[in-house]
Amino acid sequence: MHVRHLQVVDFRSWEQADLELEPGASVLVGRNGQGKTNLVEAIGYVATLGSHRVATDAPLVRIGAQQAIIRTAVVNDGRELTVELEITPGKANRARINRGPVPRPRDVLGILRTVLFAPEDLALVRGDPGERRRFLDDLLVLRAPRFAGVRADYDRVLKQRNALLKSAATNRRARRSDPDALVTLEVWDGHLATHGAQLLAARLDLVADLDPLAAAAYAGVAPESRPARVHYRSKIEDLLPEGYGKEGGQRADPEVVADALLAEMARRRDQELERGVSLVGPHRDELDLVLGDAPAKGYASHGESWSFALALRLGSYELLRADGTEPVLVLDDVFAELDRLRRQRLAEVAVAAEQVLVTAAVEEDVPSELRGTRYAVVDGTVRRV
Repeated sequence: MHVRHLQVVDFRSWEQADLELEPGASVLVGRNGQGKTNLVEAIGYVATLGSHRVATDAPLVRIGAQQAIIRTAVVNDGRELTVELEITPGKANRARINRGPVPRPRDVLGILRTVLFAPEDLALVRGDPGERRRFLDDLLVLRAPRFAGVRADYDRVLKQRNALLKSAATNRRARRSDPDALVTLEVWDGHLATHGAQLLAARLDLVADLDPLAAAAYAGVAPESRPARVHYRSKIEDLLPEGYGKEGGQRADPEVVADALLAEMARRRDQELERGVSLVGPHRDELDLVLGDAPAKGYASHGESWSFALALRLGSYELLRADGTEPVLVLDDVFAELDRLRRQRLAEVAVAAEQVLVTAAVEEDVPSELRGTRYAVVDGTVRRV
């Protein structure tokens, strides 16, 4: 799989840019603030319908413009598909495949797969649990695009259930009785358990697959460090059969997970009604990153944190490759942050990729084997040199 062509209109700092790309390594070189990261961000957006830098779409539209457009030509096994996305803050985004409109933007998911490593990834190790949950869910969608719908359905149900709990908590504090609310809450319990179980079971299986790959990647980039592992920690962990979410263990059954969610919601009913918020479900879970016997967060050195973030991305890359489609590897301004050993380890993986896109402020930061085709990004222009 590779991106043959990228065009953006009113995306970030770019009024317009056209970029012809080839398989192998392509390096975008330019000083900070020239817009090179914006170009690879556009490619990542096509793959995930999200940005690795911001949580909403509004910053993606150039100041003064009403909408941004991204067009890509993606080649996979000799077949080329063109994807076009219109990003319009405050309105529904639109998508086209081969110039034909599709019902929903998420229908383009799966056409392009990318694994992007960027300075922001340090938050995977040092940030809050939401960063790691988002990492898992984005990887789920890359592996199986249908999980974009599962995640959207879960978020919708969670929002509705939280609104009901908030109302019930208000009535409780005012000593008002509302038996109908409790009956309605039981209905939403079922919805949350159904959608949440699909997401949670998929995360458990994903972590079981990712753990050995991330551990091997970490050993490769930081051989002098303690061994690394990843573990999925859920509020219902004690209610599940032993081995769920572990390498070589039983694959997670959504029906079993749904029963466990319902049981835990029943157990914590009074707490939820008191606090007015859902305390059970995949939105409360955590991906534990462990070095030796200690959590990476708060205990890992700066170098170990970088290595763990890199290992998560390289493990993701190997996982997607094992699924049968090699993703595009994007390395956004990371070589300047890595020491010589980590640079070399990353380059050894990247050089074997079908396509790797690299951004750097100076070409000397990029290992020689990855310098490939070079593009200069200067003063709002991008050109091959």
